[in-house]
Amino acid sequence: MSLQACLVAALAVPSPAARADALEVLGPPGRRMLVQRREDETVVHALEDDPLRVGGETARFPAPWPRRFGTSTVAPDGSLAVFTGTHALRAVEPGGAVRWEVRHGCWYGACREMHRSFDEYAGERNHRHPERGSAGFSADGELVWAHVRGPLPPGPPDGDTHDEWLVLDPRDGTVLARADARAAAAGSVHVPHPDPRQMGLSIGEGQDGSPLRWGRWDGRQLTMDDFGGRDLVLIGVSPSGGRLLTVTHDQDRLAVLDAEGGSVLAEIDAESAVARHPDTEPDNDEAEPYWDYAGGFLDETDVVTSTVESDEEWGEGRHWLTDTSGARPPRRITYPVPVGGLPTALGDGTWCTTADDGATLQVWTRP
Repeated sequence: MSLQACLVAALAVPSPAARADALEVLGPPGRRMLVQRREDETVVHALEDDPLRVGGETARFPAPWPRRFGTSTVAPDGSLAVFTGTHALRAVEPGGAVRWEVRHGCWYGACREMHRSFDEYAGERNHRHPERGSAGFSADGELVWAHVRGPLPPGPPDGDTHDEWLVLDPRDGTVLARADARAAAAGSVHVPHPDPRQMGLSIGEGQDGSPLRWGRWDGRQLTMDDFGGRDLVLIGVSPSGGRLLTVTHDQDRLAVLDAEGGSVLAEIDAESAVARHPDTEPDNDEAEPYWDYAGGFLDETDVVTSTVESDEEWGEGRHWLTDTSGARPPRRITYPVPVGGLPTALGDGTWCTTADDGATLQVWTRP
């Protein structure tokens, strides 16, 4: 059984798409922004609802380093961007003024220097393809959560490097709390929770694993839960905040967890729930579908998911509407126009895809 998606909007912003990341939507419903990280800046456009459309350009944040050296995120009100880099976090205001910077250990593991500026290591061969962390704003914009490589100054530059999870004040960069992330990341993604005192951190360690961390900040202390040390990639939080959508590291199962204690509420095995791609060879034992690290909640039980990575060898990648309550099997989503890449849920029953090599963002809903 399939389901044809209904197009809500197609949002395009003129940009050099070949030198920019795909468009993404940040912020909660009612305060959404269309954000794009380009080679030398991050650009933010307001989104206006009913119907969803691009408003005027809200802010332009000059980047302190090229995009291959880190990621960026933007405050819910569009007033501040935080760039993660190889050696520092930097908060930049619209127009380029630096509000604060927090230096940290190097994401290139063998480096023991505390470089003070990007120019000091920009041309070094060993820094050309570093690992990286990430940052995310709380739902109300009052906190910045950041995953960095320690140590922080004044730690010794020749000390052991380790991943740290920080909670910072976005007004001045004060580190309010810190915890050992107990990981050796190649990259990470922050997944916000509706409660601004909670945040998810999905860490990728390449072939070694995908540790999930869940943080709670009570105004004085940061506590961190690893949900039993399972290798899970966090891809979404339900609208109520009570459920977490995860994919196992080997991509064979979706798992919905209780956000409070981490108990497994539902599991969906790709091989048994999703049919093989229709163009696969019948006798090919290596053509079983598996879940992508993408998707999210449309409501408390229905999620949008995909098997694009396992499908691409055989033909068109597939997206799925998956009921995590178990009432019905996953239904394939079809589209009236070409779409590309992976689906991302927007938290209000809609989801987005990209087209035109990432330069156009399409927003969809169920019929």
